[in-house]
Amino acid sequence: MADQLLDQIRDVVEGPIDFEGQKLSETLATILLCIVGAITFLAGYILQDIKLSVYIALAGTVITFIVIVPPWPFFNKNPVKWLPVGGGKPNSRSIPQTIVIDEKAIC
Repeated sequence: MADQLLDQIRDVVEGPIDFEGQKLSETLATILLCIVGAITFLAGYILQDIKLSVYIALAGTVITFIVIVPPWPFFNKNPVKWLPVGGGKPNSRSIPQTIVIDEKAIC
């Protein structure tokens, strides 16, 4: 029962995200948290209320979490096209590769 629930949660949370999406999510997290920090500081300073500042910071962190953590479709606009898995017949046009280590060729 618990395994099924965890599998369902994992399917929702884990999703495809490309390298550009990772960069975008990191940038969004940084920008959002900086904005929330500035708003929190200003609200706390102007109103002289630490409790309100903490609530604003927590709300901003939750909003940032909701924007960043789920695999939204805009995080996967540039999927990586991987090479096909080898294992069939060797290609007749393949170029032999040699690796040179300490001036010794390894085929």
